[in-house]
Amino acid sequence: KRGDTLWDIAAMFLRDPWYWPEIWYVNPQIENPHLIYPGDVLTLVYVDGRPQLRVERGGGVERLSPRVRETDLDEAITTIPFEVISAFLSKGAVLDKDQIDRLPYILRIRDGRLIGGAGNDLYVRGEGTDEGEGFSVVHVGEPLVDPDDGKVVGYEGIFVGEGTIRRGGDPATLRLNRSSREALNGDRLLKLDFDIPLNFYPRAPEQPVDGQIIHVVDGISQIGQYQVVVLNRGARHGLEPGHVLTAMRVGGVMRDRFKKRLTGEKVRLPDEPAGTVMVFKTFDRISYALVMEATREIQVLDRVTNPG
Repeated sequence: KRGDTLWDIAAMFLRDPWYWPEIWYVNPQIENPHLIYPGDVLTLVYVDGRPQLRVERGGGVERLSPRVRETDLDEAITTIPFEVISAFLSKGAVLDKDQIDRLPYILRIRDGRLIGGAGNDLYVRGEGTDEGEGFSVVHVGEPLVDPDDGKVVGYEGIFVGEGTIRRGGDPATLRLNRSSREALNGDRLLKLDFDIPLNFYPRAPEQPVDGQIIHVVDGISQIGQYQVVVLNRGARHGLEPGHVLTAMRVGGVMRDRFKKRLTGEKVRLPDEPAGTVMVFKTFDRISYALVMEATREIQVLDRVTNPG
């Protein structure tokens, strides 16, 4: 039905829903697993002991082959919920430190105002500020530090508002259509039409990954399903969109008061699986990931590693 995702559907059939591409792969009835639509019926069968998912349309099993289909592709069921990613991209971001210098910025608020709000015009400079283009305005916030080496790997992008370029040029004029906080000179602009696919083939990374969650968008302390987190691992570590990782709740340290001779000895408890995250965008040293499942509370500085 409308609102389903391939991840949720697979969770009905499999203990680990990110294995769903394997079922589609062995099933010749489905040419493209991303082109299934609300109203299709999926049937799980076993052939020679191996599971297959089949699509039923019009009362029978249909062999899907390349042909013209008059259904709007926007209606196809996606891997993950569109509104989760779109909301993240328009209302907050984590900015790569090299990216900030390339982004358009607010030069001055019209009429010499110190702060701007919805309905105000802003003079902006930078590439891509053509008439009719839409932007999110973000304030560059606190630096994000990689706990491995103490280096700054990005900055929090705090959502300010959204606007449209009303007049091109250098500087161009942006009308701030809505805002959730004050716009300031120097705030950056992010285009609203982010080109990020919503259909991924979830899979385990091909190489070992051992990283940490270093930030959660919106700054909350407890992380749950469909929240966006930032990892201190990126393209240089082999991560790609679609890679699935297990979030590990870091074990605490306690004193063993019961062992003779070494009363008070410190013992570190083991890390425990806490959920599943899927990478959807990578930079050189950091990645954005979506929490797909949370079996227990997840926190900043918890580990992420290969599923297993």
